[in-house]
Amino acid sequence: LELVLIFPLKKKKKKMPQQRFPKIEILSIQPHHIQFILSETDTSMANAIRRIMIAEVPTLAIDLVEYAENSSVLNDEYIAHRLGLLPIRYVPEGSMRGGDCHTAFLPHTECVCYDRCPRCSVEFELDVDFDKVNMTRPDQDRDLPLTVTSRDLISNNILVAPAHFLNEEEQDEAHDEGISIVKLGPGQNLKLKAIARMGISKEHAKWCPVAVATYRFWPIITINDEACQMLTMEQKQELVEACPDRILELDEITGNLVAVENAYEMATYTEDLKVAQDAMKKRPEDDDFVKVEPSTDRFVFSVETTGAMDAEEVLFSALRVLKDRMNYLAAEVEKLKD
Repeated sequence: LELVLIFPLKKKKKKMPQQRFPKIEILSIQPHHIQFILSETDTSMANAIRRIMIAEVPTLAIDLVEYAENSSVLNDEYIAHRLGLLPIRYVPEGSMRGGDCHTAFLPHTECVCYDRCPRCSVEFELDVDFDKVNMTRPDQDRDLPLTVTSRDLISNNILVAPAHFLNEEEQDEAHDEGISIVKLGPGQNLKLKAIARMGISKEHAKWCPVAVATYRFWPIITINDEACQMLTMEQKQELVEACPDRILELDEITGNLVAVENAYEMATYTEDLKVAQDAMKKRPEDDDFVKVEPSTDRFVFSVETTGAMDAEEVLFSALRVLKDRMNYLAAEVEKLKD
């Protein structure tokens, strides 16, 4: 899958010098993880996309908690903090993926309602009484504490619910039915109302849609075959073993040095390979046998979500935010010209 990203200006008067058209190539994609290559651009664009995914993609998170009763061992503030960190997932109608909520909700500060309304917030109710629930539990579990999880939160919006697990594998390995909030014992209960609102993690980390959003420079591996012909098989094997990243291997047929297929995932540009081949040169000014250099216009991204959104949706939302920013900047520049 290849996407061409073009951010056109509203008034195109002349072609800009050194104009670039960034491209995205998907390497792997799962609901909670995506790996892609961003090419034909520079670090400014790569870092802009990374920072937007972390800080400016809007999501839903619990922002207000109203308690009716709390007799658990945790105080109100501690439970409110744990509720705020629960990933809240918005699934558009007719879709199966956690999507961008910016078209479905308004920021609380921009809504015209007095306190809250369905346009700017989602209400969750939680009411768990240990003594009542314990009567329905198996006999062998009745002496154990009761774990209150994210599944006990009841939403008033059928399109919005906590993301209990990232995938089925995590669900199968989990001991609880969802994300643990607090444990209750005999005579204890917890009753509250939680209000989720839309925001960005530039305001608070609880609105961050990603757990990991990083990029690596694509490695440019140049093997000097002519110089390598002067090396013995033992020296070639020494070069392979000298590199801690294991980005080189010997071809089984020709015996030549070649780069491994997934070198882009392992290259860290250490000096070990440089030191090893400098010791093999007859003269210091001789060409290197192998050069490993970071590309300046090709980057490998790895993005893992918190579960609030699908990884693909996080990328699309970040590109939308970037495009809106570019269009706003272009409009402001045109005003200055006028």
